Amino acid sequence: MTLPTDTETPSAESRPRRQKSGKKTARNVLLGFAAAVLVAGLIGGAYIFNLAQTFNSGTTKIDAAFPEESTRPQKAEPVNGTAAMNVLVMGSDTRGTADLDVDTQAATDQRADTLMLVHIPADRKNVYAVSLMRDLWVDIPGHGESKINAALALGGVPLMVQTVESLFQQRIDHVAMVDFEGFKGLTDAVGGVEVDVKIPFAPASGPMKGHFYEAGKQTLNGDEALAFVRERKSFSDGDYQRVRNQQAYMKAIISKTIARETLTNPVTVNSMVSAVSPFISVDKGFDAAAIGSLALGMKDLRANDTVMFTLPTLGTGTSADGQSIVVADTTAITDIAGALSKDQLGAYVTAHALEKGN
Repeated sequence: MTLPTDTETPSAESRPRRQKSGKKTARNVLLGFAAAVLVAGLIGGAYIFNLAQTFNSGTTKIDAAFPEESTRPQKAEPVNGTAAMNVLVMGSDTRGTADLDVDTQAATDQRADTLMLVHIPADRKNVYAVSLMRDLWVDIPGHGESKINAALALGGVPLMVQTVESLFQQRIDHVAMVDFEGFKGLTDAVGGVEVDVKIPFAPASGPMKGHFYEAGKQTLNGDEALAFVRERKSFSDGDYQRVRNQQAYMKAIISKTIARETLTNPVTVNSMVSAVSPFISVDKGFDAAAIGSLALGMKDLRANDTVMFTLPTLGTGTSADGQSIVVADTTAITDIAGALSKDQLGAYVTAHALEKGN
């Protein structure tokens, strides 16, 4: 089967080259998607009932989010009554209900533009977000080797979950799909966000065609922010710069979302949840009550307790059928899988000098 290619990656090199997860690559936009999913719980407080109703009624429920139980890793053992949690977060330019039947999970052409495994340790003292390049060449159960984002097209959410579970030999507890469109309303709800534009550009297509993004700090409204995080064709390294731009945007939106003046304004809080919820699809168990309970366990968490890093790779290459791919670093995958199995991902982060916080 020949899969459609939907990404632009740098030209393949004759030999893969190792990419280090250093300062510039360790942080990734992907935690932002988790932040969007968790926002209702994190800011619940006095507004919890209305916010829960807004979140539960606004989000789409994925009835069949997980593969057959016989194919899955075992649940993590609780520590002092609490188990570690893994959340698979997928981001795309098309909400799951548009191209993906969330009831039957039939295969479609839907792709995950952004993919992240969020690990929350049993002690709830940290959050780790491991981002996976969408062109990462892996084994997709029952379909052979392909880009990891093809799993969604081949078998819906259950196959994507099974693929990630097989990669790390870790059970996924919850799933969330988030559409970039949700960030447009979120940006406007908080009155715009200021981002630092590193490379100036003007989108060649789309609603913001011709709008020039000057280098330096710019305050973006919803439409401008959406175009900013989507653009890739204006850059020589395509998706890589798009991820950097998404990172810059997410740093800005998270900072503004958790600001005191935002969280103490019930109108703004309600607007944020209302703006984001319609663009989120979650498994049936990941409702406002579950998110609120998780947020309560993480109430002492601070920004510098979060760690974001990209799964190390061996650079780019070419598949046997001519696709430009990202070559998996099997040693890094094995090491991370081992750390996850012992709920000691923090030790892996320390050993590899990955940076905490912002």
